[in-house]
Amino acid sequence: MDLDAVRTFVAVADAGQFREAALSLSITQQAVSKRVAALERELAVRLFTRTARGAVLTVDGQVFLPHARDLLRAEERAAASVQPGRRALRVDVIGRRLAPADLLRDFHRAHPEAALDVVTLFDAEAAIAAVRSGTVDASFRALTRPERQLPDGIAAARVHHEPLQLLTGPRHALAAAREVTPARLAGHRIWMPGNVAGTEWAAFYDDLAAAFGLTIEVTGPDFGTEPLLDTIADSPQLATLVGEGTRMVWPADHDLRRIPMHGPTPAYPHSLLWRADNPHPTLALLRTHLGTARSGGDLWTPKWAR
Repeated sequence: MDLDAVRTFVAVADAGQFREAALSLSITQQAVSKRVAALERELAVRLFTRTARGAVLTVDGQVFLPHARDLLRAEERAAASVQPGRRALRVDVIGRRLAPADLLRDFHRAHPEAALDVVTLFDAEAAIAAVRSGTVDASFRALTRPERQLPDGIAAARVHHEPLQLLTGPRHALAAAREVTPARLAGHRIWMPGNVAGTEWAAFYDDLAAAFGLTIEVTGPDFGTEPLLDTIADSPQLATLVGEGTRMVWPADHDLRRIPMHGPTPAYPHSLLWRADNPHPTLALLRTHLGTARSGGDLWTPKWAR
C-alpha cells in the first residue's frame, strides 16, 4: 500500500478539505486528489463524499481511518528502529550472565533514558565484522590482536579487567581456602568444556595455563552452565574458573564455593569496540561512562592484553 496515499487520506480526513490537506502536506490540491483516487481504486471503495463544504468521510472511510493511522505509526516505528539517535543502541556482549552485561546494567541504571538492544555474537571475529558492517554499534570483547591490526575505522578501548575466581564443590581440596594463588592450582584439574579452540576466551585460558603450569581440561560436551555446576558440586577433583562478574545461581545443597585468586590476580581483559564514525549519541555516552580500565598492581593478563 502506498503510504504517501495513506498519509494524504489521513490529512484530508483531519482537515475536512482537500485544499487544507494540500497546504499541510506542501503539495498541490491536484496531487491530493490523485493520491486519494488511487487509494480508493486500490481499496475498491469510496473514502470521501465531496460536498460544497469539503470532504466528508464515507462509512468505509470511517472504518479505514484508524487502520490508516496505525499504518503511519508503524512506518514511524520502523524508521526509528534503524536511525542512529532514534533507535536503541545495539551492543554485543559475550553472554548475558557475564561481566559485560553487568557493565551495561550499571550504565542503564545511570542513564535510564538510554535505550539499549543487547545481542550476543559468538566470538571476537564475528563481533568485529558486525561492528564494521554496522549491524551492531559496539561490542564487548577480549582482543587477542593489537588495535593497529583492527580493520580501518574500528576503534577499541580496554574498559574492564575482570578478576577470576576458582569455583569448587564442598568436597574439593581447596574448598575451605579463603583465597588461592594461581600457582597453587597446579596439579588440580580445572574443567572448562566451553573453551572452544580459536576463540578469544580459549586464547586467554591457554595463556593462563601456560603461565602458571595449570591443567585446564576442555574434554566432553558443553551442555551449558547448569550441568557444569552439577558436576563441580559432586566432584572432589574438578573445579572451574569463573569471572568475578559472572552471575550464577545454583541449588542450596550444591554448596559451591567462589574463591578469590591473588598473587597475582588473573584478570580477563574486556575491551569495547566501535566504529569511529558511528554518530549514535548513546554510544558516546556509553564510552564516557565506561572510561578506560587501569592495569597494573596485582593483576595478571596475557601479553597480548598488556
